[in-house]
Amino acid sequence: MRVIDLFIAILERKSETPDDGGILDFISGYLDGFESVRIDREGVKNLFIYKKFGEGPHLCFAGHVDVVPAGDGWKSDPYKVKLEEGYIYARGAQDMKSGVAAFTQAVKEAEGFNGTLSLLLTSDEEGPAKYGTVELLKWLEGQNLLPDACIVAEPTCEVLFGDAIKVGRRGSINGVIEKIGKQGHAAYPEKATNPIHKVAQVLHHMAGVDLDEGDDYFAPSKFVVTDIRAGMEVTNVTPGKLKMMFNVRNSTKTTKEDIEHFVHRYFKEMNYTLTLDQSAKPFVTDADTTIVRCLDAAIETVTGIRPKHSTAGGTSDARFIAEYGVNVIEFGVRNDTIHAPNERTSVAEVEKLYEVFSEVIRTF
Repeated sequence: MRVIDLFIAILERKSETPDDGGILDFISGYLDGFESVRIDREGVKNLFIYKKFGEGPHLCFAGHVDVVPAGDGWKSDPYKVKLEEGYIYARGAQDMKSGVAAFTQAVKEAEGFNGTLSLLLTSDEEGPAKYGTVELLKWLEGQNLLPDACIVAEPTCEVLFGDAIKVGRRGSINGVIEKIGKQGHAAYPEKATNPIHKVAQVLHHMAGVDLDEGDDYFAPSKFVVTDIRAGMEVTNVTPGKLKMMFNVRNSTKTTKEDIEHFVHRYFKEMNYTLTLDQSAKPFVTDADTTIVRCLDAAIETVTGIRPKHSTAGGTSDARFIAEYGVNVIEFGVRNDTIHAPNERTSVAEVEKLYEVFSEVIRTF
């Protein structure tokens, strides 16, 4: 089977989170001669499959087989591949069944490797991500099977295939501030404490403000207000409480504690509560590590492009892998139609991605 044939077979298995569409069993059977381990939890399907070729390092390829719902606006059936003018249309074409097909084929065809090759796959990356990659990593740590290096095949390229890899990701901290006031009649503002007026006095010091200056890898951590609500949608009652929600995509220079201090600086004279939840921690893999140098060289060999190193975008399961001290990076096809109607990727990109991963395996 060629990589494109494998890609089409995976695309046509509907696998909306947390359903794997039978893909994990299919891949397990496809990689004959590999040791296969299933760690399924709470309806989430997970597969770790590996083969030890020698006593050298352990290189892992990781990703997810689940996709977001197709939604409306498609010109064709999102779970029936449409091939048109060199493009393949289907849900998951970019995010990230192209990556799964490319590294599965590259690993299958590896004739030799001085170490261990493995795949780490889950059906719950697009959802809560509570019982997917995190459960596999717990098991791997217990078995002393954690990889030395890992490539997550998320779509990373921007304009041209090969133009960008992710060497890290920003963290994500969500916050809720509740400012307590005193409800009253709008005609007698002196008898009430209007939380809208209080917050309005400090909001311009907070909304859209950079919490650090960033660095070579990360943009500044920005305080982004996402929602403000108060009152009963009437004109004659001032509210008794205001709720403000925000998000900070943080670099390694800003922590939860820094955000607590930032909020308190402007709310310390007010009666308020603050709740913070960190859904992802920032990480960066050093450019001088073997896996980064090897992937850079492989991309340049296949495409003639030297990729830039980026940390932009949202989160991925790489954040969980990094917490175990594994050198993890991300590389995949272009990401211009992810989660959109008529998601597509080109045949040429998938074939080149397979070539890049084959080159990494050969030279790592």
